[in-house]
Amino acid sequence: MNKICLILIGLFFSSKAMTQTGTFLSQDSQPGNGAVNIVVSNLDENDGDDYFAEAEKNERRGDLNDAITLFGKAAFEYNSAKKFSQYGSALLRLANVHYLLAHYSEAEQVTLNVALKNYAKIGSRAGQMESYGQLGKIYLAANKLTQSLWFYTQQGILAQQMGNNNAYIDSILGLAQVKIRKKEYTLAARDLNRAELLAKSSSLARFKGQIKEARAQIPAKVMAKK
Repeated sequence: MNKICLILIGLFFSSKAMTQTGTFLSQDSQPGNGAVNIVVSNLDENDGDDYFAEAEKNERRGDLNDAITLFGKAAFEYNSAKKFSQYGSALLRLANVHYLLAHYSEAEQVTLNVALKNYAKIGSRAGQMESYGQLGKIYLAANKLTQSLWFYTQQGILAQQMGNNNAYIDSILGLAQVKIRKKEYTLAARDLNRAELLAKSSSLARFKGQIKEARAQIPAKVMAKK
């Protein structure tokens, strides 16, 4: 079992999750502190797709703990089958569910130490860009603003290089949120103006609500000076 597989196993499967299934064998480390499990799969490699689909269903209906278990199993199967693109997708979805549960440390570890390294290894710039954006979001929620600013910036750089306007606007909005949190309202307002201009020129209406919500967080006197 290779090193990255062991890292994945240690990060993803909690002792509670493993008691919910009889298809995996686990060995817990320190209980109550994010138990580490050694997992052996006896399933076919194609089961990754089935696990992923079930995880999505659980996430949609709000069963987030079950979604964590299933995204983790999907990632394990994809990695075993050397389907590294799908492996990265499962990792990011797993990390996002941790984010939704405010498990920011777990979300960070999965994205930074496993997903990002996987995408770098296979040379996926799109995957790296998505990982950067997710890390920006995670660090913002955890109030680690310096880290958030850095990762949103990296997302934006890659998005520009790849001509991905959606991701570039996402990065600008992320930067604006960091600056709002730091009370750098004038700088944040400039970012929002830039995001709005880019969204209009690209006919990307989906950003309208996000921009409006962000502006509502900026004092009116600052917006009056824009």
